[in-house]
Amino acid sequence: MTVMLGHCPQAERSRPLKVALIGECMIEMRGEPGATFSQTFGGDTLNAAVYLARVSQGSAMVVDYITAVGADAFSVAMRQMWRDEGVGDQHVRVIPDALPGLYFIQTDDQGERRFAYWRGEAAARRVFDGPQADALLSALADYDYVYVSGISLAILTPGGRERLMQALSLARAAGTCIVFDNNYRPHLWPDVHAARQAYSDMLRLTDLALITWEDDAALFGYADHTELFRAYKAFGVGEVALKRGAASCLIQCAAGHFEVPAEHVQHIVDTTAAGDSFSAAYLACRLQGGEPALAARWGHRLAAQVVQHPGALIPRAAMPTLSMPALSSVAEA
Repeated sequence: MTVMLGHCPQAERSRPLKVALIGECMIEMRGEPGATFSQTFGGDTLNAAVYLARVSQGSAMVVDYITAVGADAFSVAMRQMWRDEGVGDQHVRVIPDALPGLYFIQTDDQGERRFAYWRGEAAARRVFDGPQADALLSALADYDYVYVSGISLAILTPGGRERLMQALSLARAAGTCIVFDNNYRPHLWPDVHAARQAYSDMLRLTDLALITWEDDAALFGYADHTELFRAYKAFGVGEVALKRGAASCLIQCAAGHFEVPAEHVQHIVDTTAAGDSFSAAYLACRLQGGEPALAARWGHRLAAQVVQHPGALIPRAAMPTLSMPALSSVAEA
């Protein structure tokens, strides 16, 4: 039996669980200026989709990615990469006159990242614009879970964002659970007030929130985690997992408050996708019947492995073993 989140009913299923992740996949270039670059693909919700598909392999789960791409060779290649990873692309919109966004990434000796982006005219910005988006928006209600990030919201046109919010509200009313990863990036928003309004609207639709502390402290100005948890309860969010980097994860849910220690990593190579991988493993565990504290253990374990490798997506052979039996040493906060 699947553990359902928030308001969603708990029931046995005769079909695979369906999860959709919404966002933007970009062309990733890695290296130093003036030198040879390596090219791959990445993006916060795409990273989460790949890790969710990997961790859930063998379970009855369908993982789909919803976005817009162009008709160019890079768009074709990125879609093939998704399919190779077990991520479906049946609801990907093709905009022939558009291209994917692109970013360059550099890392310092501590594994911290620096980015340079070219995404203003990317296809994903228009995914929910115009009548061609109607089918995509209607399809959201066919999923058991829909995963959205703050970046997913930020890249959309204002009209596309409003249409997405309306579709999520209708899907949720029909029984879809909404998962939100805050991923606040100030440069993607016209100002902090616009971001706060969009996030507040999103949180009122959210069942599970996967929150990075630094992002919410910057956006909402929370003084501490107690204030954050109080605010999320007022928004009606049923379950909150508060990610704090190398520190412990704090959880607020129907069963109470929990603190789950992180795993120590001696040598960090690259922190890219640490939060995305945590969120994916947490969600995978919850959807396979694990309790929140165990889900946080899964999240910490995968993230600890991810930061020891360059790039967002580690080799499949490097994926850690994540098992369902309950783990000990979970302290109530």
